[in-house]
Amino acid sequence: MEVIIATLIIFLGAYIQTALGFGLAIVAAPILFFLDPLYVPAPITMSALTLSLVMALSHWKSISFSGLKFAILGRIPGTICGGMLLVWISVEQLALWVGISVIVAVILSLSSLKLKPSTGSLFSAGFLSGFMGTSTSIGGPPMALLLQHEKSDYIRANMSAFFCASCLMSLVMLLVIGKLDQSHIFLFLPFIPATLFGYWLAMKTVRKISHNSLRYSSLVLCMLAGLMTLASYWW
Repeated sequence: MEVIIATLIIFLGAYIQTALGFGLAIVAAPILFFLDPLYVPAPITMSALTLSLVMALSHWKSISFSGLKFAILGRIPGTICGGMLLVWISVEQLALWVGISVIVAVILSLSSLKLKPSTGSLFSAGFLSGFMGTSTSIGGPPMALLLQHEKSDYIRANMSAFFCASCLMSLVMLLVIGKLDQSHIFLFLPFIPATLFGYWLAMKTVRKISHNSLRYSSLVLCMLAGLMTLASYWW
C-alpha cells in the first residue's frame, strides 16, 4: 500500500512540474518523508532527474545555456554544503528542515518579490538550489523565483536543463556521503513509470487547465504537506 501511495504522489508531482517547470519535489518530499524517510532525498532526486531529462529534450530549442552556466557554477558549492548538512543532522532534524523548506518555498512563490536574472542572482539562486536540493531534494524554488516572469516555455526549458545538471551533482554528493545505495535505487524503480506517465498526461491536458488554478492548488497541497512534516517532528 505504501508503494502505491508513493507512486501516486510522484505521478502528481511529475504532472505539476511538467505544467509549471518545477514542483515534483515540493509535492513529494514532505509526504514521502512521512511514509518513509528513505525516500528523501535520493529516490525523489532520481525521479526529478528522469523527468528533467525528458522535459529538457522536448524544450531543447528554448534553453539558454549562456544564462544557466552561472547558476550551475553556484550549484557546485551549494551541493557540497547540502551534503555536509545531511552528514551532521539526524532524521528528526531533517524532517524539520524539509517542512521549513516547503513552507518557505510556498511563501516565496506567493510573494510579489521580483528579481532580475543577472550573473550574481543566478549564481546565488544556484547555490541555494544546490543546498536545498541536496539536503531535501527541494531545489526548485530559488530558480523558479528568479525566472517566474519569463515565458512558460522558457521556464520549463531552462529549469529542466538546470535540474539535469543539479540532480546529477546531488546524486554524486549523496553517493560520496553514503546516502545513496542499492536500497534507494529499489525504492526509485516504481517511480519511473509514474514519472513518465505524469509527464505524458500533463503534455496532453495541461493546456485545458488554468495555469493559476493548477499553481494555487499545488501550493495549497504543498503547504499542508509541509505542515504535516513539521507536525511529525514534534510528535
